[in-house]
Amino acid sequence: MALIPSQVLRLAILLSYCSVLCHYKAIEMPAHQTYGGSWKFLTFIDLVIQAVFFGICVLTDLSSLLTKGSENQEQERQLKKLISLRDWIMAVLAFPVGVFVVTMFWALYLYDRELVYPKLLDNFIPPWLNHGMHTTVLPFILIEMRTTHHQYPSRSSGLAAVCAFSVGYILWICWVHHVTGVWVYPVLDYIGPEAKIAFFLVVTIIINIYFMVGEILNSYIWDTQKSEAPEAGPQKTNANSDRGLKNEQEKHKAD
Repeated sequence: MALIPSQVLRLAILLSYCSVLCHYKAIEMPAHQTYGGSWKFLTFIDLVIQAVFFGICVLTDLSSLLTKGSENQEQERQLKKLISLRDWIMAVLAFPVGVFVVTMFWALYLYDRELVYPKLLDNFIPPWLNHGMHTTVLPFILIEMRTTHHQYPSRSSGLAAVCAFSVGYILWICWVHHVTGVWVYPVLDYIGPEAKIAFFLVVTIIINIYFMVGEILNSYIWDTQKSEAPEAGPQKTNANSDRGLKNEQEKHKAD
C-alpha cells in the first residue's frame, strides 16, 4: 500500500507548479518585457505543459471519485475522453519535453552556464526557483509514470506530434530572432548557420528519442506488474493444495 495516495501526490505537484509559475511571472526581468515575453523560453512553456497536465490529472481523479458507482453512460464517456487527453499529453508533451528541458539545461549548464543560463540571472532567479523549473520536473514526471498507467498513442502518430511541437518551437524562436535580432539562447550566437541547422535537427531527434524512452519505460513498468500479479494466484493455489494434502494425511493417520 502506498504511503501517500497518488491523488494526493498529483495535487501536491500541481500546487508546486502553480507556485513556481506565479513566482517566475512575478520576477521583473528585462527578457520578460521583450518580444515574446516568457513564451519564447522552452522552460516556461514546459512549466505550463506540466501544470496543465497535472491539472488534468487532478480533474480526472475528481471525476473518477464523483462518478464512482454511477451508471450514467454519458459521464463514463466524458471520463474516458478526459483520461485519453491526459494520456496523450503525458506521452507527447509532458514526458519528452520535460525530460529534454532537464537534461539539456544541466548538460549545457555544467559545460558552460553562460551558454544557457548566464550568471546575471542569479540576481533575478533564486536557486530554489531554478530547481523548480529545471530539476524537479524529472522526478515529478517519473512519479506520475510509476503510479499511473498511461495509454500511449501509436508510435507513428506520437512521433508526428512530437516533431510538430519541436518544429513549431524552432520556427517560433527563429521568428523571435528575426524580429528582435537576438537569439533566445546565447548558445545560438556562437554557432554558424549550418551548425544551427544541425543543432535544431539534433534537438528534434533527442525529443523524439525521449518519446520512445517514455513509451518503453511505461510498458516496462506496467507490463512487469501485470506479469507479477498472476503469480500470486498459483502460489496461493499451491499453498492451499499443500494445506489440504497435509490435512488429508493427518486424517488417515487418525484412522
